[in-house]
Amino acid sequence: MERRTIGAATLDVGAVGLGCMPMNWAYTGSRQRGDESLRTVHRALDVGVTLLDTADMYGPFTNELLVGRVLKERRSEAFVSTKVGLLVGDQHIVANGRPGYVKRACDASLRRLQTDVIDLYQLHRADPEIPVEETWGAMADLVRAGKVRALGLCAVGARSARRSGARLHDATIRQLERVQQVFPVSAVEAELSVWSKEALDALLPWCAARGVGLLAAMPLGNGFLTGTLTPGEGFEPDDLRARHPRFTAEMMAANQPIVVGLRRIARRHGDEVTPAQVALAWLLAQGPHVVPVPGRSGHGGWPRTRPRPGCA
Repeated sequence: MERRTIGAATLDVGAVGLGCMPMNWAYTGSRQRGDESLRTVHRALDVGVTLLDTADMYGPFTNELLVGRVLKERRSEAFVSTKVGLLVGDQHIVANGRPGYVKRACDASLRRLQTDVIDLYQLHRADPEIPVEETWGAMADLVRAGKVRALGLCAVGARSARRSGARLHDATIRQLERVQQVFPVSAVEAELSVWSKEALDALLPWCAARGVGLLAAMPLGNGFLTGTLTPGEGFEPDDLRARHPRFTAEMMAANQPIVVGLRRIARRHGDEVTPAQVALAWLLAQGPHVVPVPGRSGHGGWPRTRPRPGCA
């Protein structure tokens, strides 16, 4: 697989990463996958993926434990990215950016991941009660302590942006400008795909101008861009898509022309090329610092979801 170098810390990663969240959290049946999820991660490493993206809140905690089982055997082949700053409660997810908590959370993540260093430690969400500079300063201390190699930031959610009436990524860029004064940002994780292009307007240029990597989250639209989902089919209650407005039968039907377009391009490149490969190739063509991080749960079909050169 092609390699990409991103960030002030010159992080070397495979051009496509692996989002580990769907393996045991937030998707139908994900809690029951177990050994299949382990095979997924091993297969990803086999085909040249290096970046494994997880978070302490996924599960919570069980996703890091899963990744840790693989890292115990194949640490030298993997680039591990995890996140801090969100706590899962009984009813709500809340932010915690207190410096003491951040440092304790890092130690706990290191234990679960069965490693002595985290390659990329990302702030999942800023705590509105704590200046983001204080949280980021604690994360920088972890780099200086040798527990973390580089720091990243997850984009502010669309819901928060809509409440403020601003462009989607204005708040994220403001946060980036603030934390950049404390310690260099190596990567930003934000949604980017052929059906969600807002990051192209301002966030991607900001990253490109500073050599910051952009980890493209949800590059396959939570599965929609693979062309394998049927409008109106519905989702189980434990699947996050069951509550997402994009996945109503009406919205999925309205967005079908995007999938039709991907299929049309795929056919031009041969019968073995898939809509997913075209969608990932489009992302890779947006710049050398863009790394798509598609989530996967099953290990089958890897050759049909890896990007194909020339499909963009």
